[in-house]
Amino acid sequence: MASSATLEVLERLIAFNSVSRNSNLDVIDWARGLLEGSGASTRTSMNAESTKANLFASWGEGNGGLVLSGHTDVVPVDGQDWRSDPFRADIRDGRLYGRGACDMKGFVAVAMARAMAMGSSGRDRPLHVALSYDEEVGCLGIPVLIADLQTSGMRPAACLVGEPTSMEVVSAHKGGRLYRCRVRGLAAHSSLAPQAVNAIEFGARVIGFIQDIANRFRLEGPFDHEFDVAHSTISTNLASGGNGSNIVPAGFEFMFEHRFLPGTDSEAPIREITARVERELLPRMRAVDPEAGISFEPIGRIPALCVPEQAAILAHGRAIAGGGPVRKVAYGTEASFFQEGGIDTIVCGPGSIEQAHRANEYVELDQLAQCENFIDRLIAAYA
Repeated sequence: MASSATLEVLERLIAFNSVSRNSNLDVIDWARGLLEGSGASTRTSMNAESTKANLFASWGEGNGGLVLSGHTDVVPVDGQDWRSDPFRADIRDGRLYGRGACDMKGFVAVAMARAMAMGSSGRDRPLHVALSYDEEVGCLGIPVLIADLQTSGMRPAACLVGEPTSMEVVSAHKGGRLYRCRVRGLAAHSSLAPQAVNAIEFGARVIGFIQDIANRFRLEGPFDHEFDVAHSTISTNLASGGNGSNIVPAGFEFMFEHRFLPGTDSEAPIREITARVERELLPRMRAVDPEAGISFEPIGRIPALCVPEQAAILAHGRAIAGGGPVRKVAYGTEASFFQEGGIDTIVCGPGSIEQAHRANEYVELDQLAQCENFIDRLIAAYA
C-alpha cells in the first residue's frame, strides 16, 4: 500500500487540470512551494510565451547525484466515458483512478514525497526532482529544462524517468521524427483536370513513397527482436485537403511519423523521400504550373534511448528490480533527452502503459508502493 504522503501529493496533482492545451503554471507554483518548504532550492525555465514552466528542485549542491524526472501535463478527457470525475482522485478496489494517475502523476507524486522525506538527510551528493511541461505534445519542455541545467553548470550523474513500465526497467526505446508535408498545386474545375495540378494526387504519390520505405523496413530491417516491433516504422497518420467534389484541389497536407531503432540513421527516410519528389514529381507538376511544389517541415523530434551496459544507473536499477530482464520499448520518453545531454538515464515507473490516455485511467496502489521502495533504494545508492 502506498504511503499517505504519496497519496496526499497524488490527490492534489490530479486535481490540477494540466491538459497540455492549458497552462501548467498553477501546478508548478504549487509544487515549488511544497518542495521549497522541505528545504529544496528551485529554478524554473519557461516556454517562449511564459505560459508554461519546467521546475528543477535540488537538495544539496554540486555535481553528481540523481534526478527524478516526470512531466506535469496530461492528455485530454474529451469524449471519454469516465465513471468518476477524471480530475478527482478516486480510490477503489486497490486502484487510484484519475487523469494522469498512470501517465505520469503517480510517479511524480512518489518522487516528490520521497525526495522531500530523504533529500535533507546526510547527503554527499545532490538529489533533484525535475518537472517538465508539454511532454504529451512532442516533448517540448524537456529540451528547455536541460539547456537551463547546462547553462547553470549543473551536471547530475544519473536520472530516472518514471513513465509507466509496471516497475520494469527500460534501458532503450525508439526515437521519433514527425514531419508535415505540404503540397501546392493548381486548382481548376474538375472538367478541366488536365489544366490543373492535383495536390491530393501528387500528395498520394508521396505517401506511396513513405509506404515503400515502411515495407522495406518490415521486410529487410534492420531488426532488434528485443523490441515489440522489431524494426523501424514510418507511417502517414493525418491528412487534409480539397474543398469541393468538382474542384481539382490546389492544396493538400499530411503528417507522417518515423520511429527508428537506436543506432540507425534517423534522417535517411526524409532524404530518400525528398530525392524522389525532386526527381519524379516536381518536374511533372511544374510543367503545368511553375509555382507548384512540395515542402517538408520537421515538427517533432525525440532521440532514441540506449543506455550503455556499463552505466551505473542501469546496474543500480537492475539490482533494485531483482535482476529481471531489462526491456526495450517502441514509445518515446524524455529519458533520451537527458541521455543526449550527457546524463545516463533509465525509465521505470508505476502503472501500465496500457492504461495511459484511456478513460478511467488508474494506477495500482501496490505499484505506487513498489515505486516508493525503488526510489528509496536508488536515492540511497546516490547519496
